[in-house]
Amino acid sequence: MSRAFVFPGQGAQTIGMGWALAEAYPAARAVFEEVDAALGQSLSGLIWEGDSAELTLTANAQPALMATSIAALRALEAEGFGVLDAAFVAGHSLGEYSALCAAGSLSVADAARLLRIRGAAMQAAVPVGVGAMAALLGLDFAAAAEVAAEAAQGEICQAANDNDPAQVVVSGHKGAVERAVEIAKAKGAKRAVMLPVSAPFHCALMQPAAEAMAEALEGVEIKAPVVPVVANVRAAAVSEPEVIRELLVAQVTGSVRWRESVQWMVGAGVGEFWEIGAGKALSGMIKRIAKDSVQKAVGTPEDIAALKG
Repeated sequence: MSRAFVFPGQGAQTIGMGWALAEAYPAARAVFEEVDAALGQSLSGLIWEGDSAELTLTANAQPALMATSIAALRALEAEGFGVLDAAFVAGHSLGEYSALCAAGSLSVADAARLLRIRGAAMQAAVPVGVGAMAALLGLDFAAAAEVAAEAAQGEICQAANDNDPAQVVVSGHKGAVERAVEIAKAKGAKRAVMLPVSAPFHCALMQPAAEAMAEALEGVEIKAPVVPVVANVRAAAVSEPEVIRELLVAQVTGSVRWRESVQWMVGAGVGEFWEIGAGKALSGMIKRIAKDSVQKAVGTPEDIAALKG
């Protein structure tokens, strides 16, 4: 039974994340210092003692979550675990950058700068209030895609995140997403709720952000990963640097195929998933996708001590 390292996406951020790791492990602290230097600001100060609303801003949350994930990985490495102990790495949306960083494809500094650009570009792509996202609970992906298509009515409404067998997020114009919530309820969804996000991620409205990322990625070195990366838009492993570059652009407007990605890894022999970084959201999704798998959260020194057993 092999293992995969998975990396969380936006929504997992909390004030104070990674602080205990930085206190306990010099290598973890060095990650935060490297990110601060790359961005020319004390992002670590915001993460550890800042304002929650400011940390939640997309341009801050994205590099902050990557920094916390890689700090957790460096702490793991200090205790004798490393990325080569994983058969695959994968991340949810921005977590794919953390996965690529973990696998040596991207440097920490480049990942931080790219995620700052990505967050700002995604925020700028659609004026506040024009777009929205909603979670449809109790509908599978095919049913949610039908709801989105019916709700569009000439606007954009797409199934954006296929998170697990009973949770799909739709994204697009606010009016269309609000219609999707009502249609989903009528079609038997257990719950359909608007999400507190600042932009409609992973839909066609993000095209300006995709163009910004294509430009930003042009000048960045991407190395072949030491462990295959299961890409969001492919739901399969990739290792070729130029393919990775293309998929990072496609990912901005494309669906996050998380359910299929986990199923692909299980099919490739993975039975244990270590969630590296903040929170346990992915572990919950994975449990619902692959009921027989084992999930372990790795975000604190206590988590790492438990792994050592």
